[in-house]
Amino acid sequence: MTRTDPYEALGVPREASADEIKSAYRRLARKYHPDVNPGDPSAEEKFKEIGQAYAILSDPEKRARFDRFGSVDDLPDNPFAGGGVQFSDLFDMFFGGGGADFGGSRGRSTAVDGEDLQAHVVLQLADVLQGVEQTVSYRRLRTCADCGGNGAEGGATPDRCTACQGTGMVSQVRNTFIGSVRTTTTCPTCNGRGYTIKNPCRACRATGLVEEQTSTTIRIPPGVETGQTLHVAGRGNEGLRGGHAGDLYVVLNVADDKRFERHGRELVTRLEISIAEAALGAKITVDGLDDDLELDVPAGTQPGEVFTIRGAGLPPLHGGARGNLRVRVSVAIPKKLNDEQRKLLMEFARACGEEPKEPEGGGLLGGLFRRRR
Repeated sequence: MTRTDPYEALGVPREASADEIKSAYRRLARKYHPDVNPGDPSAEEKFKEIGQAYAILSDPEKRARFDRFGSVDDLPDNPFAGGGVQFSDLFDMFFGGGGADFGGSRGRSTAVDGEDLQAHVVLQLADVLQGVEQTVSYRRLRTCADCGGNGAEGGATPDRCTACQGTGMVSQVRNTFIGSVRTTTTCPTCNGRGYTIKNPCRACRATGLVEEQTSTTIRIPPGVETGQTLHVAGRGNEGLRGGHAGDLYVVLNVADDKRFERHGRELVTRLEISIAEAALGAKITVDGLDDDLELDVPAGTQPGEVFTIRGAGLPPLHGGARGNLRVRVSVAIPKKLNDEQRKLLMEFARACGEEPKEPEGGGLLGGLFRRRR
């Protein structure tokens, strides 16, 4: 049985495509590979975990079984056993497509994948209720139009690299977790291009990429919270020489709304009422997130009491019933009274069996009552 949610392990949503899953696995495999983290048991454990996750999500039958039952009982502890993750996949992902030479001949690829990017979006609290389409503007690297991405002025044909004979890769023997194998790595002379450039492109300075301002429209689902991230595949920096474009990660920030405090799906608001409304009761209109709401304040309401309006909060992220709106009541005590108000309050006090006296120093009701508590 799998020990963790494979979607969570790879950091992809449940609706992720096969390409998105493979891209996420490639990034994590490079990051946590034992050769990159020698002597780090936590990295080795993470490497096994993402291998298990990929073994499930890259197999349509196992993925469907996990989506339905929440587990895949026949998944081995070693994800590289039993055909889950092929060694060819691992080497392609970890060594950038160069592959390993086990006595046969494989084609060499000098493709370079584009980097992932991050953008930030600010939402209003009302956007969380129904979800919203948002246009995200950011800067990315795209293929240089002047040289077509090869880095040479005018797109001229570069010279073949003599160090790697134009392959962009050089061979070496590496000691890995499966023993000694011959692997290929990026040629340090040409940085994997397979060629050298005499006249660098002035537009991109021989990088093959230029920066541009761009934008993309994303659908933000209801129920999101500050700090959550949306993944947009292929909208990061463009790759070189046939490499995949990176991904865009959009970090969400929900702006504060002075009317409400948010606690997950629950909203809290404050309502100030008068002494008369608290004592006699009242029907009061309060602000809701999407519409005005009526609240019945019963007679005898005390300061600090909290009333609940069900279903007037926020929805959960993956759908479901809305939370509640909590209304916390405060009672406004007048700071100054006119003669008529003072007279009526004194009459009220007498009717309650109290003996008021005229105030000596002004103030609210300072000195108005003397009673033993």
